[in-house]
Amino acid sequence: MPSTLQLHPINALIPQVSSTTAEPRSQNQLARQLLVLPTSFIPDTALIYHSRRVGPDQCCSAVVQSISAPVDTVWSFVRRFDNPQAYKHFLKSCHLVFGDGDIGTLREVQVISGMPAASSTERLDILDDERHVISFTVVGGEHRLRNYRSVTTLHPTKDSRGTVVVESYAVDVPPGNTSEETCGFVDTIVRCNLQSLANISESMTRN
Repeated sequence: MPSTLQLHPINALIPQVSSTTAEPRSQNQLARQLLVLPTSFIPDTALIYHSRRVGPDQCCSAVVQSISAPVDTVWSFVRRFDNPQAYKHFLKSCHLVFGDGDIGTLREVQVISGMPAASSTERLDILDDERHVISFTVVGGEHRLRNYRSVTTLHPTKDSRGTVVVESYAVDVPPGNTSEETCGFVDTIVRCNLQSLANISESMTRN
């Protein structure tokens, strides 16, 4: 199975009414954004991770990558919260500032020069080795991606020889930018990361 990647934009907006009175949408009301995902590969129990509640000044999207390597091989890279630069080549270093890799651990990553960011402080929210789910939230740093939250899930192909990786996110739209511009930028970063993940996972499998 060759590596393939698809971008999956928002499919629908379902308003969630937060009061019993019929009031106009306010800044405090949220909408649930459902992402179009390849459900033939993703069990219903995993789809909940990629259903986003976002505010009017946020956007969300998802990127799907097929990898010709078993889930265990791919997961060995993805689960390393302390070493994201192993496949995220826009990062030059990472060190843990709190915790030892369990839920609530904080890491600080340094970004390579030439990017519109210098550093990011991120908190590990989910690490499920059984279901192959990892999630983190950006809680600080020198960058413009405020309230960024990412969830990545891994799913075996039908023959169990390949892996489908889904990475979705929600983030604030920076002042002066549109949702399309923000998602376009983040999608590009995520796409490059997942293509790098595919390359190193498939190389390990061949060796």
